[in-house]
Amino acid sequence: RQTLDHPFLQGLVSGKLPRESFHFYLRQDSLYLKAFAQALHALAAKAPDEDWASTLAKHATEAIAAERELHRGLLAAAGGAREVEMAPTNLAYTNHLLASVTRLSFTEGLAAMLPCYWIYWEVGKELKRRGSADPDYARWIDQYSAPEYGSTVKQVLAMMNQAAASASAAERDNARRLFLISARYEYLFWDMAWRRESWPFTRKE
Repeated sequence: RQTLDHPFLQGLVSGKLPRESFHFYLRQDSLYLKAFAQALHALAAKAPDEDWASTLAKHATEAIAAERELHRGLLAAAGGAREVEMAPTNLAYTNHLLASVTRLSFTEGLAAMLPCYWIYWEVGKELKRRGSADPDYARWIDQYSAPEYGSTVKQVLAMMNQAAASASAAERDNARRLFLISARYEYLFWDMAWRRESWPFTRKE
């Protein structure tokens, strides 16, 4: 509920979200997606099931490519994509994901990745129900409320349930902890974009 009440998401519905915050989000999300795809490939490599490995590798290419195409279209009016520095929250979140999938078990790594899938689907469905006054924001909402995206999320949820069922109690406990950390980072990602977060001591050109 706290996530849905964030002014960034409220602004997507009302159409009053500043364009600068939306474009900041898109550019940061493009950087995030590169790291997310890298994490998915790493997770696929340690999957205990060939079908799971294939599914995750497919997500890393096809699903991510679709989101990047969306970003390009939505950024066209802002001069297109450009090189930006990864914001502090984005860097911390992606480091958390990459560390989880490379250093821990498959179950723990998948738990860290799950909130990105699941929260976007839940947010997308709710924002679709509310509608948006802005066509660009409505297009973004459509991406994450689409049945095709929902099917992808359901695949990962089923995978998570099966992996957790065969994991140790210690793994499950840590998986819950990692899931919660990632869920908190999802909220912080919206907040980062809303505030257009920057690093201190940034060198002026």
